[in-house]
Amino acid sequence: MRSPLLDAPGAVPGERPDETVAAHYGDPYAEQRALVRGEALTDRSNRGVVRVSGPDRLSWLNSLSSQKLDTLRPGVPTQTLILDPHGRIEHHLTLVDDGTAVWAHVEPGTAADLIAFLEKMRFMLRVEIEDRTAEYAVVSVGAPGTEPAPRTLPEGIIAIGGDLLVPRDRLAGIADELGLRLAGLWAYEALRIAAHIPRLGFETDHKTIPHEVGWIEKAVHLNKGCYRGQETVARVHNLGHPPRRLVFLHLDGSVDILPPHGAPVTLAGPAAAAGEPGAEPDAGDRGQVGFVGSSARHYELGPIALALVKRTVPVDAPLLAGGVAASQEVIVPPDAGRNVKIDPALARRRLR
Repeated sequence: MRSPLLDAPGAVPGERPDETVAAHYGDPYAEQRALVRGEALTDRSNRGVVRVSGPDRLSWLNSLSSQKLDTLRPGVPTQTLILDPHGRIEHHLTLVDDGTAVWAHVEPGTAADLIAFLEKMRFMLRVEIEDRTAEYAVVSVGAPGTEPAPRTLPEGIIAIGGDLLVPRDRLAGIADELGLRLAGLWAYEALRIAAHIPRLGFETDHKTIPHEVGWIEKAVHLNKGCYRGQETVARVHNLGHPPRRLVFLHLDGSVDILPPHGAPVTLAGPAAAAGEPGAEPDAGDRGQVGFVGSSARHYELGPIALALVKRTVPVDAPLLAGGVAASQEVIVPPDAGRNVKIDPALARRRLR
């Protein structure tokens, strides 16, 4: 569904899966600054919008997803995950309850699969599930991960934190209606990466579990009732470590390319050398330790990226991201998980 905001002056389309919205409007760095100041909005109208109504909606969603939703208060935004039976992430939902229905937005092209799953799980419960993507568009005000400034919204707009669900027939004029300028997805994504926020399908693959990308803190409640995939979440949190971890990468600014999504992350320098300190092994000798999720050029930090790497990669190891030299910042620590506290007296008895 092509956004009418692609007809705005200077608009340049994004790349798949964001080809129906603008990557930028001519000045990505200025657009980043405007988002940081809370003076711009980003068109994310390619995202799916799902509405769940009915008196059983919160308890039902609570039983299906990773977040505690049965006590969710109206107007409070949150995130939740739909996991497969092995605890791997299938869907990421950003949602709010308005007192009569839950409104959620999801990654482009995923709403139909989410609804198909939810429909199979309805049974005799009093819930109704609707795909409202054709009627509502997602726009995001300000920088991702920040608290939006309080504002009075025009009637008919639904707020989910800094994200707004706007009737599609008002999308073309929404920036003027709110008194904001337009910022493209390049600006939004650069700020998302700098804020260490993962995106489903970019920092995740078919085997990603919540601990690996830091969604335990934002989208998982560790003390709620059973849901599909909970055994894996509990096992990793209490007894083990996730096999991979999300890292933030500072990329070599002297290189004029950004590593694309999926580019291999490998060890560089002494960490990868076969015997000579500082030596670079041939590409065939250098094992892949992860992959690039997203990369961007930040208005202050320069070229940056998020990557998913093996847990055992040393936190100070220099890396190559798609061949570009990179240093890492820890987002998910190598010792994530294994949070069981064993009583010392019990431990002594076990040792006897």
